[in-house]
Amino acid sequence: MKLYSYWRSSASWRVRIVLAFKRVGYEYVPVDIHPGSSAQHRPAYGTINAMRQVSVLEWQVDGETCRLTQSVAIIEHLEETRPSPQLLPHDPLYRARVRELVEIVNSGIQPLQNIGALLKVRELGGDEAMSRWAHDVNVRGMTAIEEHIRAHGGRHAVGNAVTLADVFVVPQLYNATRFGVDLTRFPLAADVAARASELPAFIAAHPNRQIDAPKEMRE
Repeated sequence: MKLYSYWRSSASWRVRIVLAFKRVGYEYVPVDIHPGSSAQHRPAYGTINAMRQVSVLEWQVDGETCRLTQSVAIIEHLEETRPSPQLLPHDPLYRARVRELVEIVNSGIQPLQNIGALLKVRELGGDEAMSRWAHDVNVRGMTAIEEHIRAHGGRHAVGNAVTLADVFVVPQLYNATRFGVDLTRFPLAADVAARASELPAFIAAHPNRQIDAPKEMRE
């Protein structure tokens, strides 16, 4: 099994957490999506992912290559094919609450803060506009995350067990910090993220532990 990944990609980070949580071994294939390299736009990568994004999970089925793109699809496939340890609750409403928080991050924040969107904002308005855009997008999203955790959280983001909600919240708080958001405004989210980040799977998946992280960042 291969994972096409970039060390600081939050989508890749989510998949790495789930692979580690479920103890699935894989080969890490770095794809440097940083604007200075933009390896995802090289012709060969287009045959792996037509959207030219990370992450991509690849494995063999009866001698044929199978690939999945998009972190939610990858993660839910892993959950369905490797249900233990589980990351989606059995209770239908709690399962929906987890997916609700997943989509706040995946649909409500991530598309607006990814590299392509930020570069387009910079092209239209300059560096200051890009920074303000990224900050404001994250504040809006973090406000929704905080209120969701206030209503449905416990020891973890939804209830008292680790779920996919935590898998999505932890990388998002990292991004919010990168974009200058004051996390003291979001104490519940900060607490559940800190608690999850102490677990072995979350530690192993951290960007600074990946082989393509800059040397000065590696733990």
